[in-house]
Amino acid sequence: AAVVAWAIAIAGILVALLAPVLGQRSDGTGRRRLWLGVNTGVTIVAMLGMFFVVPVPEYIWVGAALLAVGNLFFEFASVNYNAMLHQVSTKETMGRVSGFGWGMGYVGGIVLLVLLLVLFLFPLRGDGTNGILGLPTGLAGEGLDVRVAIVVSALWFAIFAIPVLVSVPELPRTERANAVSLPESYRRLFRTIGRIGRRSPKTLLFLLSSAIFRDGLSAIFTFGAIIASSVFGFSATEVLLFAVAANVTAGIGTFVGGWADDRFGPKAVIMTSLIVLSVAGTAAIFIEGKTAFWIVGLTLTVFVGPVQASARSFMARITPDGREGEMFGLYATTGRAVSFLAPTLFGLFVTIAGDTRFGIIGIVVVLLAGLGLLIPVSARPTLIDDADEDASVGPGLPTPPLRGEDPER
Repeated sequence: AAVVAWAIAIAGILVALLAPVLGQRSDGTGRRRLWLGVNTGVTIVAMLGMFFVVPVPEYIWVGAALLAVGNLFFEFASVNYNAMLHQVSTKETMGRVSGFGWGMGYVGGIVLLVLLLVLFLFPLRGDGTNGILGLPTGLAGEGLDVRVAIVVSALWFAIFAIPVLVSVPELPRTERANAVSLPESYRRLFRTIGRIGRRSPKTLLFLLSSAIFRDGLSAIFTFGAIIASSVFGFSATEVLLFAVAANVTAGIGTFVGGWADDRFGPKAVIMTSLIVLSVAGTAAIFIEGKTAFWIVGLTLTVFVGPVQASARSFMARITPDGREGEMFGLYATTGRAVSFLAPTLFGLFVTIAGDTRFGIIGIVVVLLAGLGLLIPVSARPTLIDDADEDASVGPGLPTPPLRGEDPER
């Protein structure tokens, strides 16, 4: 557990340090789709490598390294992928497109999970093998059922990555020079953050707010299974069935939330969802029995998806043209920077109360903190003046178009 935790922690640190710069360097180069393909390919290779990790101690280092590499390059790919939201939507449809994309992610995940359970993972025969295909499991079978399931997941990922890599056009190369040294990339990044702080400070506030409440959303899924099993007595099979139902309801909520995003704005969707999540989370402290947990738990998951999709839509709406990769890199970095909050508070309240149930308080506190920081923020374009940056590159280079200035920001 410690080896895996450290491997993922190192990957998280690298994401925080590199994501904005890599996103910045993909802006204006005409290679956003290329880097999405490269990062996706490395992720798939890392997944395929898991087939060779058998469940014996000496392979833990290989497995942890592959897990870290997969996490790292998946996050890099996500920066380019999220930046493409500008290319496949308009101002009027951005919420629906983001919500539909995120909702289909839940649908795809559930279909794959069910296939893996039936084909490889559920003990259907009672003879020491798993799934319809009867693959051997455990140490004696060298975990072949799980290893084959990971290969199928990698192939699934590869197949369904093809449409976006084929159908979304590559960005035209712009005059904004990004082929600079790595130190200069960081200097540009810090100058950009400084300009955002001076001209659009509420953008920085949104980055902080979204990082905090996204950490709370992750905690709902991370600790939901623990609470279900240790507090409400769910068996392993019941936890898996709840996971399937949770992802289905999250997907449905995301589709509806995407429509509401375009109709009422992303801030309204995020705030409403965070309020419901906080109320339902508080109620979970006092309920008893599996039925009550099903009701409250599925209520929570319905409102998780809309927050995730509308946060991405919000970020896209306030991002200036030509800055999508850099801004979504910052979005990834801030998320990593506070990813310790919900797990820490969950553990703190469990320790204080001596009951796993009360860890929910920590998650609710994180959600409310993100909600409070979001209140003064509005979905208006971020203002970044590139004149000094372009002047340092060379005379006569045009600046990326901005989406209008707002004196309040």
